[in-house]
Amino acid sequence: MPLSTPATQPDVLVVGAGPAGLAAAITSANKGLHVEVVDAMRPPIDKACGEGLMPDAMRSLAGLGFNLNRDLRQIENHLLRGIRFLNEQPAASTEATFPASPGRGIRRTVLHQLLLDRALALGVRFHWENSVQGIEPTATGHLLRTNRKTLRTRYLIGADGHQSRIAAWAGLTKATIYSRRIGLRQHFTIAPWTNFVEVYWSDHGQAYVTPTSSNEVCVAFLSNKKIPTVEQALVSFPTLQRELASATPSSAPRGSITLGRTLRRVTANNIALIGDASGSVDSVTGSGLGLSFRHAAALAAALDEEDLALYQNAHRRIQLPASLMSRGLLLMSSSPRLRAQVLNSFERHPILFERLLQVHIGHRACIFPGIDELLATGLHLLTS
Repeated sequence: MPLSTPATQPDVLVVGAGPAGLAAAITSANKGLHVEVVDAMRPPIDKACGEGLMPDAMRSLAGLGFNLNRDLRQIENHLLRGIRFLNEQPAASTEATFPASPGRGIRRTVLHQLLLDRALALGVRFHWENSVQGIEPTATGHLLRTNRKTLRTRYLIGADGHQSRIAAWAGLTKATIYSRRIGLRQHFTIAPWTNFVEVYWSDHGQAYVTPTSSNEVCVAFLSNKKIPTVEQALVSFPTLQRELASATPSSAPRGSITLGRTLRRVTANNIALIGDASGSVDSVTGSGLGLSFRHAAALAAALDEEDLALYQNAHRRIQLPASLMSRGLLLMSSSPRLRAQVLNSFERHPILFERLLQVHIGHRACIFPGIDELLATGLHLLTS
């Protein structure tokens, strides 16, 4: 049910036109709301990213209104059958296939254009190269000032990343940070040697490989320490180094910070946060994009009911499983002995890894009894 606002004032103003902001714009526009988006940049907008969409993210994309059978035929992408873990020392490997439907590897810029086209088709209006300078409350919502104009809105959505200005102005920055790592991404021209997302483990962190087309893979490195170059990073992953021996870099290296961060609150009055602005999990989980799409659906439902408390509660439920998974993987990363024990157990008993992956991607039919109680306990620990 559309909100009653003046024709010149959007119902929803989204700050940030990354995938999270575009998803919020799309789901809100699907509810019949008047949506506008502000961003300091102009497309194409890129960011260091593993570029893998898990099956739950693919389901969420369909929920945004995409016809995946049609739309995926029009863009470069690669089918993903599952996840494979490979430990360097001592050597161990284990894999699990996705139980019902595949994932996809898609270049970040290609996905961004797909989302942007969908938003434009729904009538979303964009204000590019507008850097937000401040916000003020009004009788009917908020006034937002940029370096170019002043905008008014009923609801203000912060999709502006870890250093969210909207979160700071709204007093929503109180958070628990449980990890901070450095990422480095580069694409390579090479025919993918696998249909799995491969995660290589060493004492220096992880390298994960995502096929993104028939002749390209995305390689992302994660470490607690600065990664000077891709060539130096590969020294810590000799198995991967051999796989890429004949490959040619097809993009410039791009770095980023990946955080494990849980916010106390993601809403205040008629302001809401989404995507990394609302908290995040370590990139090794591969959950970032899927979480953003699910946040967007929950946010649009709350806006439709004019009750952001619904989004606050839904956000906690959505974020919790990935947060727990993130902490477990970080424990494996920090302890070579634990990592070896876990991966050896997975190698001997593949069903364990299969069930863990099923829980991770939200395959509810395979979730073991008592998982809801476990997640509720985890939620209490994360938010207490």
